[in-house]
Amino acid sequence: MWRPGRQKVEIIAALARRMFDSKGLEQVKVSVHYEPDSAIAGSSFVLTQLRVGQLPARAADERLGLSHELLGQETTGVGGFAKALRTIPVMLDIAKRVERLAPDAWIINFTNPAGIVTEAVSRYSSARIVGLCNVPVTMHHTIADMLKLPHDKVTLRFAGLNHMVWVHEVIADGRDATSEVIEMLCDGEQLSMNNIKAIPWPPALLRALKAIPCPYHRYFWQTRTMLKDELADAASGKGTRAEQVMKVEAELFELYASPQLDKKPEQLSQRGGSFYSEVALELIDALHNNLGKQMVVNTANNGAIQGLPDDAVIETNCVIDALGAHPLAFGKLPPLMNGLTQQVKDFERLTIEAAVHGDKQQALLALIANPLVADVNIAQALLDEVLESNKAWLPQFK
Repeated sequence: MWRPGRQKVEIIAALARRMFDSKGLEQVKVSVHYEPDSAIAGSSFVLTQLRVGQLPARAADERLGLSHELLGQETTGVGGFAKALRTIPVMLDIAKRVERLAPDAWIINFTNPAGIVTEAVSRYSSARIVGLCNVPVTMHHTIADMLKLPHDKVTLRFAGLNHMVWVHEVIADGRDATSEVIEMLCDGEQLSMNNIKAIPWPPALLRALKAIPCPYHRYFWQTRTMLKDELADAASGKGTRAEQVMKVEAELFELYASPQLDKKPEQLSQRGGSFYSEVALELIDALHNNLGKQMVVNTANNGAIQGLPDDAVIETNCVIDALGAHPLAFGKLPPLMNGLTQQVKDFERLTIEAAVHGDKQQALLALIANPLVADVNIAQALLDEVLESNKAWLPQFK
């Protein structure tokens, strides 16, 4: 376990030890490191979950977007752009250390924006990496619960990008239940995340789409409603999502520090990371034990979705074995999905080039390509403000 700051990592390490001990797993050792090399050296798996600039930087991103009457959400809009610029150089530094100190290790990346970060490491290092997100597993659990079936009796076919993925098929106990689930959503069933308001989808959209959007599609397809709500929250005492999370995190660390706590506190559900531990352990097990198990992860396309580059990272069903994640062939996305996917992937790849090379021209094009910005005059103003407010973390931009 590595973190630059001592206090939080010591609290988390102590809680982890108590949790292991409470389950009779005293043999599991939790070690703490204050510099990355000793943490990485000889590792089999390196789990990355980091936030450059921490939550105040996220809050500033959100406020910046809202000041231009744009969504500043940390993975989809200008917030995702700014976070990627800050994060990619740090992740590439970690990847280079993994290459040198643990060349056979797998990086399991949770760091948002997960698709962009995973692709940057995949393309600009030789480290082995798989990206993970809790959106697919949350959708899986929710849809299985809607159908009143055990989760292992329901299979979902995902294809798209991180935080922009669709469920194209639902197989429930051996039968195609896609239309049934769509009708349940049309009739008022909710499918969302703790951190995203559950605004209903228009039934006409779901029936025409013949697929199930992920909760993050609300930012792209219900933009005005989402923006109105976020502007109202920011103007009230509720604050932006980052400001809300800062309050939750302060409360959580008070709980974590209690010597009596030896299990996950209920308040953690407010943080928005449900099921991460479940999918992380499944992925590690499948990689380590060569299971050939199907999971939904972020990995290089390699022809799975037609029309996207082979090295573009996508989110889809994969077979996981000791050699990594092998995406199942999907074909071409339908027109509406394909158009949005192409545009967002262009944004992601331009952002990666800007972050890696400190290229302001690529950065400007990235913001223009982002469907939540898509205005050259606003894009230039946003870029200037992002570079100025984040200059402490963006030395690559001269």
